[in-house]
Amino acid sequence: MRTVLAFAGAAALCLAGAALATNYSLWINGRTGGGVIGNYADFSYWGPATTEAGINKKAVNWDGRSRISDQNHLVRNALDCYCTGPNWCYVAVHSAGNMMIGYALSMYGGTTRSKKNPVPDSTGVCSNSSDGGTQVGWNIKWVDVAGGAAGGSELADLGDWAVSEPLVSDLKTATARAMYDHNNTRSKWFYMYAGAKGTVYSGALPGQDDEAVAYHSSGGVSGSSGGSYCNPSDWLCNDLTLGTAANQGGRAKWSYHSVMFRDDSETYNHYANGNWGGIVSKVRADMVANAR
Repeated sequence: MRTVLAFAGAAALCLAGAALATNYSLWINGRTGGGVIGNYADFSYWGPATTEAGINKKAVNWDGRSRISDQNHLVRNALDCYCTGPNWCYVAVHSAGNMMIGYALSMYGGTTRSKKNPVPDSTGVCSNSSDGGTQVGWNIKWVDVAGGAAGGSELADLGDWAVSEPLVSDLKTATARAMYDHNNTRSKWFYMYAGAKGTVYSGALPGQDDEAVAYHSSGGVSGSSGGSYCNPSDWLCNDLTLGTAANQGGRAKWSYHSVMFRDDSETYNHYANGNWGGIVSKVRADMVANAR
């Protein structure tokens, strides 16, 4: 699948004028935030900025605590800057960053965007290109998702996180799943990386989990509510399948969602820990290998 997408992206770049084309790797943070908003060079949420993480990497920072709808313009600013005109993007997201890119594509991916010069001002906004051109949506090759929270978390349902954060309301499972059409990715593939190194306090999460989200969310499982999904070695619940296949028990994944990594060894937790750690490390490795 990646080979086909890469070929299609390359063909489009040739048509647009390869001499002017640039690829970028956008990293969209999750809950808690940490990077300076508008500063695409601030990777403090993730780890050292010197760490390799895909071609021309950019940190798309938002506050990590406000509602998705209130902060989503920051993501759209970055997409306009780096993913319009002749330029193309690879996108990597973590946790609630999954909701951010999903919301942007579903709600705004069919809108007309002004083509931009990829030179942002201090607020992260780029000026229009000199030709004054427009396009529909953004040039995105694919999206890598580490510990995706687009399906919500039972920890939000139960108030285990700070209830003063508006984002926690969005992270409730029923709310997250009803917020936008998760099947409408504008035909962009979401490659899911699901961790399973849970701990005692994550017992409220059904099936395997990475301490913050369960497989039903990190695996892109469809439906209006969560469910219990596990590794094949666990006989107590249905298996989360690899790829795009329906899960054991028959529940499908959302359209254009494919599980690239399932943590069968239960090694990876949810947290980057300021050093590109946990399930983020698997996505970073893929971005290094394939975002070129």
